[in-house]
Amino acid sequence: MKRIGVVLMFCAFAMGLSAQTLKDGKYFAQQDGFGSSGWKSQVVLEVKGGKITAANWNGVSNIAGAVDKKAYDKAGNYNMVKFGKAQAEWYQQAEKVEQYLIKTQDYKFNKYTDAEGRTDAISGASIHVKEFFDLAQKAIAAGPVAKGSYAKDGWFYAEQVDFDKNSGWKDTVLLTVVNGRIVDVVWNGISNDKAKKSKIVESVSGNYNMVKFGKAQAEWHEQAVKAQAALLTAQDPAKIAVKADGKTDAISGVSIAVAPFLQLAANALNAAR
Repeated sequence: MKRIGVVLMFCAFAMGLSAQTLKDGKYFAQQDGFGSSGWKSQVVLEVKGGKITAANWNGVSNIAGAVDKKAYDKAGNYNMVKFGKAQAEWYQQAEKVEQYLIKTQDYKFNKYTDAEGRTDAISGASIHVKEFFDLAQKAIAAGPVAKGSYAKDGWFYAEQVDFDKNSGWKDTVLLTVVNGRIVDVVWNGISNDKAKKSKIVESVSGNYNMVKFGKAQAEWHEQAVKAQAALLTAQDPAKIAVKADGKTDAISGVSIAVAPFLQLAANALNAAR
């Protein structure tokens, strides 16, 4: 009996060790770019005591005026049910997948029923779950996000009040904050011309044409990416010096005015402080 007891104690101890293989902290991963749908998925995990205790599957978009995917969906803008693509909205299914991960701790999930990444293993989830688990694995592999200076995590959005009288555009900014650190930035724009898509999409599609009309050496979206990267490095819009004309010498390859972008970022981050 003593030997059985010792064996059971050893097994319990070994199981405890295997359950605590993950380092405590907050983890983040995202897709490399916007997909054909206009969305870029993101996953945030929290590990406590070696176990995943929280999971958040969300996304950001290049769609004009789009906030984070869950907020966009809850506002009635994603509409999977309305268009007959699902029995439940995307955010409701995403929550089922998150709950499954927390319950099972199986971030290396591979129970897929088709090449598109669907599964029958998670009740109430008919969406492509492989995207979530791929990002969960990517986040774990990257390690915990270093602690930043912001008090609140989440997705923070701001947009200009009025359209510019000359260009017809107004800028928007969406920031993702994890463990108090800015981990993603989307600088975009909305046009007062309903026929136009977002500023990112128009620029990528070759319709914004800053270079063609001699206004810049690089297209708007290319410069925006560099401005976003600079903010990720600085972690505070106030740390990027701006000249009186709204432009900056602090970001190589950026000749467009960044003052509206930085001001919107500061406005959005007020909710994170």
